[in-house]
Amino acid sequence: MSDLLDELDQWLTANWSPDLTVGEWWERLGLAGWAAPSLPANAYGRDVSRNEAIAIAKKIAEHGALNAPGGLGMLLAAPTIATHGSQEQIEQYVKPIVTGAQGWCQLFSEPGAGSDLAGLGTRAVRDGEEWVVNGQKVWTSSGHVADMGMLIARTDPDVPKHNGISWFAFDMHQAGVEVRPLREMTGRALFNEVFLSDARVADSALVGGLHNGWAVANTTLAYERSGLGAGAGAPQASAIAGTIAGDLDKRAGDFVNGQRRGGGGGGAMTGSAQKIFTEMAKRNGRIADASIRQKLMKLHTLGEIGRYTTLRQKALRAQGQDIPGAGNIAKLSMSEIVRQSRDLGLEIAGAAGTLHAYEGEARKVLDEATGNPFLAVLTEMALFAQGPPIYGGTDQVQRNILGERVLGLPKEPNNDRVLSWSELPKNG
Repeated sequence: MSDLLDELDQWLTANWSPDLTVGEWWERLGLAGWAAPSLPANAYGRDVSRNEAIAIAKKIAEHGALNAPGGLGMLLAAPTIATHGSQEQIEQYVKPIVTGAQGWCQLFSEPGAGSDLAGLGTRAVRDGEEWVVNGQKVWTSSGHVADMGMLIARTDPDVPKHNGISWFAFDMHQAGVEVRPLREMTGRALFNEVFLSDARVADSALVGGLHNGWAVANTTLAYERSGLGAGAGAPQASAIAGTIAGDLDKRAGDFVNGQRRGGGGGGAMTGSAQKIFTEMAKRNGRIADASIRQKLMKLHTLGEIGRYTTLRQKALRAQGQDIPGAGNIAKLSMSEIVRQSRDLGLEIAGAAGTLHAYEGEARKVLDEATGNPFLAVLTEMALFAQGPPIYGGTDQVQRNILGERVLGLPKEPNNDRVLSWSELPKNG
C-alpha cells in the first residue's frame, strides 16, 4: 500500500490547488482514479481493496485537499452500473459520478411498496426507443439535488412481481418529474416524494437487461445495507455533487475545513455519539454512575463490532468472496446501535432531553440556556433514531432474509411467485 500512497502523494502535490473550482478538482480526482478507487479500472477506479480506498481518502484529507464527491451516486449507482452496465453506460453514467458532475437519488420505494419492494407499481411502457414512466416514489434521499435517479419500474405486469422489473438510469431534469420535500419531526427535510407523469427514459438507459431489474436492484440494496452498516467511513467532502446544489463553480479550498467523517451508518453515528455522551456525562456528573459507564462501554463495543464486521465483509467482497447475510446483519446491528444511542443519550441528559430546537439560532439559545453544547445534537439524534430500523429495509425484512436465505427456513406461504403482478391484490 505504501507505493500506492506514495504515488497519490506525488499526484496531489502536482495537481491540488485550493484555488481550483470544486468541479475542476473533482474532474482531476475522478479521471485519475482517486475519487472511487475501489471501482474497477474500466470504471474510473483502481481495483483497490476497501481498506486501501479508505487510506487513499484519508491521505487526500491529510494533504489538505478537498475529498472526493459523496452521495448516493458514489455509494450505490456507480458500483451497480460498474457491475451490471455496459462499457458505454459506464462512460455515460459512472464518469460524471466520480467527477462530481452529477448527483444521484434512489427511486425505489413507493407508498405501497416499501418492505415489499418487488410489489412496486410504477410503470414503464415502451414507446419506440424510449420508455414512458408513470408512478410515485417516496422516501427519496437527495431527490431535491439530484440530476439522475436509480429508477426501478415495472416493465411487464403479466409475470410474477420479481420478474417484470427493470432498472433505469433516469434523468431528473425533465417535464413530468415533480419533487416534493417531506418534513420530518426533526425539523429537517432529508427525504422527498417524487411524482412521475409521462416522464421518459431512453432504452439505452436500461441497466442489466430488460426485466432483470430485481437482480440489479439487489446489487444496489447490498451496497446500501453494507454502507448503512459501515462505521469506518473515510472523510467526505462537504461540497455537494451535481449541478443543482451550486457547489461545482465555487472555490475548492473553501470547502476543505468543512470536510466530515463519513459513512452515515450506525458505527459512524456511534463513534461520535459515544464521545458526545461521555462529555455530557462528565459535565453533568452522570459519569460517576457505574451503570452509565457500563452502558457507554457497551455502546462503544457494539460500534466496534459492527465496524470490524463491515470491514471484514468488504475485504472479502473485494477478493470475490462474501459472508452470506453479512450486509443484513450489519443493517440490524446499526438499528440496535441507534436505539441504544437514543436511550443512553436521553438517560444522561435527564429532563433536558425533552427539549428540542429546530433552527440554528434556536439551537444556540437552547445550548446556552442548558449549559449543554450537545443537547440539540442529542435530541435530533433521538428523534431521528426511529428511521434507521425502517429505511433501507426494515428490521423484520432483514430477519426474514437471514432466516430464509442463510438459515434455510421455509418461506412464508404466498402466491406472489406464482401469480402475475397484475393478478395480485393491491392496497387501496
